[in-house]
Amino acid sequence: MRLLVLGGTGFVGGATVAEGVRRGWAVTVFNRGLHGATPEGVHRLRGDRTAPGGLAALADGEWDLVVDTWDGAPRAARDAARALVDRVGRYVYVSSGSVYAPPVAAGVGEDAPVVDAEPDADEGGYPTNKAGAERAVRETFGERALIARAGLILGPGEDIGRLPWWLTRIARGGDVLAPGPVDLPVQYVDVRDLAGWMLDLGAAGPGGTFNAVSRPGHATMGELLDACVAATDADARLRWTDPEPILAAGVEPWNDLPIWVPAGHAYRWLQERGVERAYAAGLTCRPAAETVADTWAWLRKVGTVPPRAGRPQRAPVGLDPDREAALLAATGAGDA
Repeated sequence: MRLLVLGGTGFVGGATVAEGVRRGWAVTVFNRGLHGATPEGVHRLRGDRTAPGGLAALADGEWDLVVDTWDGAPRAARDAARALVDRVGRYVYVSSGSVYAPPVAAGVGEDAPVVDAEPDADEGGYPTNKAGAERAVRETFGERALIARAGLILGPGEDIGRLPWWLTRIARGGDVLAPGPVDLPVQYVDVRDLAGWMLDLGAAGPGGTFNAVSRPGHATMGELLDACVAATDADARLRWTDPEPILAAGVEPWNDLPIWVPAGHAYRWLQERGVERAYAAGLTCRPAAETVADTWAWLRKVGTVPPRAGRPQRAPVGLDPDREAALLAATGAGDA
């Protein structure tokens, strides 16, 4: 198989390149050549897809499959798709569940309405950029377009820092504010499972649109944080705390306490999406303990969460230590 990855040095792109190499495929990446490295044997084409003439390096060559992780202006996805339509078998676009138009119901499926977005837009917010790029790819590739609406993505290489924040916090030890309930279901996908599934389906299956994330409750907050304690071998004590006092203190789920979205919250649907279509198409998800342990091993090797390759940096995630200590004291969760 001949695989082209647009980007290829970031989180999802890097995992996709690594999986293609592992399979023995002929892998090419297209990017500006400013960030990251590629495995030995990967062919690197240079260009800036946002600049006039920036796709010139793609003028020659044919590929069986292209994977595109772009989250900028939809026009760039449209231009890339048009440049490749006659020389690529199938176009896989890594989108996001953020494209669904609010209010979003729990169990949302792929046929639910998405935000209004134009395929030739020059700018927009994250949801509209992803939705517009979806349209651009579909309009160009038709049934040969595979849209993977990823959910929360975890695993080695994570460049947002959600699971790394929990691992680093727990590694410090002591009383850790653990947002309850302990059995709160968590829905996410390991980046390696996402990459492998996209390549499997892109190589052999039909196109279509899929919620590419685990089943709701693939893990719980308790299982995830227990795995962090085990992986770090830390002297940490998880102090499970009800959501009400945490929310009353102004703590933001998902950002201040990464991954956690309590029941009843407006964004709870982020971890309750319908995934029957993706599982029927072969998606499988490894155990949470494996994702956590491998992420910790990677984080210890690299030292810190890497910057996002070629994209604007996002605000850091995670609760300030002083705020955590104050909450532990106020709720009595830190009492021995």
